Amino acid sequence: MSIQLRERIDASPMSFFQWSAVGICVLLNVLDGFDVLVMAFTASGVSDEWQISASQLGLLLSAGLVGMALGSMFLAPFADRIGRRAMILICLVVSSGGMFLSAASQDATQLGLTRLLTGVGIGGILASSNVIAAEYANARWRGLAVSLNSTGYAIGATAGGVVAAVLQQDGGWRSVFLFGAIATALLIPAVLWRLPESLDFLLTQRSAGALPRLNRLLASMRQPTVEAMPAVDTPARRRALGKLQHILSPDMRRNTILTWAGFFMIMFGFYFVTSWTPKLLVEAGLSTTEGITGGVLLNLGGIFGTTLLGLLATRFALRNVLVAYTLLTAVLLAAFVPATSGLAAAFGVGVLIGLFINGCIAGLYALTPSIYAPSVRATGVGWAIGIGRIGAILSPVLIGQLLDASWSPTQVYLLVAVIVVLGGAAVRGLRPGGARTAKAATPAATSGSTDR
Repeated sequence: MSIQLRERIDASPMSFFQWSAVGICVLLNVLDGFDVLVMAFTASGVSDEWQISASQLGLLLSAGLVGMALGSMFLAPFADRIGRRAMILICLVVSSGGMFLSAASQDATQLGLTRLLTGVGIGGILASSNVIAAEYANARWRGLAVSLNSTGYAIGATAGGVVAAVLQQDGGWRSVFLFGAIATALLIPAVLWRLPESLDFLLTQRSAGALPRLNRLLASMRQPTVEAMPAVDTPARRRALGKLQHILSPDMRRNTILTWAGFFMIMFGFYFVTSWTPKLLVEAGLSTTEGITGGVLLNLGGIFGTTLLGLLATRFALRNVLVAYTLLTAVLLAAFVPATSGLAAAFGVGVLIGLFINGCIAGLYALTPSIYAPSVRATGVGWAIGIGRIGAILSPVLIGQLLDASWSPTQVYLLVAVIVVLGGAAVRGLRPGGARTAKAATPAATSGSTDR
């Protein structure tokens, strides 16, 4: 984006139009939270119907995450070419269709394939929605806006647990997927009505009609219109390198690899907690409803954790807040299994785990757009999320195999605690000022998302 235009938006108060754009992005992340956790909350019902092992269940839990990784890494980069809003609309159609087919699955193989398809759609949505949320926020509120965007995940996961508990009583696990399919389809008109195209996409692609579209958006934001397309920094328009080569170029490589490592390890821990906790609580002696309640409380804590992180990011360096969140998450993971001896203690520690580990994910989403120039931002964010999804994919499968190999829940939670700490170390090694090609152009460069 033009530096002058970015500075003008950063210095101006947030308009209703900008907050509504962030709000639609939050709803898209609600979809992500529901979709990921719908498999965890229906795991007992699916296992009972088809009599599958823990390892097989782990594969089903990972199938949607495989799709998300593929969508983030290979679909999201097309958003830098066709537009981020257009990509979101395409992926909503894909994910809605996948959810409908999941509800009609007749065996575990069919369910795994339809979960893969659904995940591809979700993965393509997330990179674009996070970028749009960052671009439409001003400097003061960008950290909070992106954190609220991530809060949507926790809201969706919490709602998913409540919906799953209610619907499965009479309609079985298939009704939960059908509900998700309808909810996803209803987001399509919401996006058409209220989600704008990325400002940076309009400025860097400069397609026919870009100037009138830009002026309509500026007017909606209560900003002065422009007579001609603003000049864009040369690095932001650079096309000599491919987009993946660009984010791995010498001046970007360190931050890119450390970001990938942080996403991989923190998402590994996050998806272990959200995918396996309801099932492990049942195995620890709780009822199915209590197990689902434990999972809901994890995500309920996440709503407060992501919001708190966004508020802290307005006053402190986000990188430091994020590292503190990883350390606190690790301590709580180590304490969780001993706490299950008492129901109230287990639920209390679970809420705190959800608070901090959801905050870790929110922090990564808030920090990552600051690293990349507009022309490769969807690619950079998409690949970071995609690499993180690989950790998410491996997590349920590996944990399922460890449990089948007679690992105790205590050993598993301690292993995950160590992995989360390593993720925090990767984040601590980031050099926010190191992305020289992106520093001037990125919307987060002046926000609480970077070290001050």
